[in-house]
Amino acid sequence: SRELTQMFNLCTGVQMDVSNVLRAAERVINLERCFNVREGVTRRDDTLPDRYFKEPLPDGPYRGEALDRDAFERMKDEYYAMRGWNTETGIPTKEKLLELGLTYAAEELERLGKLPEKM
Repeated sequence: SRELTQMFNLCTGVQMDVSNVLRAAERVINLERCFNVREGVTRRDDTLPDRYFKEPLPDGPYRGEALDRDAFERMKDEYYAMRGWNTETGIPTKEKLLELGLTYAAEELERLGKLPEKM
């Protein structure tokens, strides 16, 4: 993280510490998600092609295994919870967006009836 922050500072001329870079990245991830939600993306779209769940891997340490769909869905729940997003919908909560200063994004999703209050 420290090296990436130094690279960011050198490339942009903006001086930020690691925590500020991480917060900016979190804002970007949440804003990107809001854009996608506005355009109709849902939890259902956060998946992989069926073949990953059906076709066993041909080689490597997991040779002969395919992804377990239920385990994949549980991992999505964990990811959404870690992000502060609603685990049923995969949409950032109003609380998370306000915490990140993304009030305008929260207002837009609320206007569209797509903003969950809770995780």
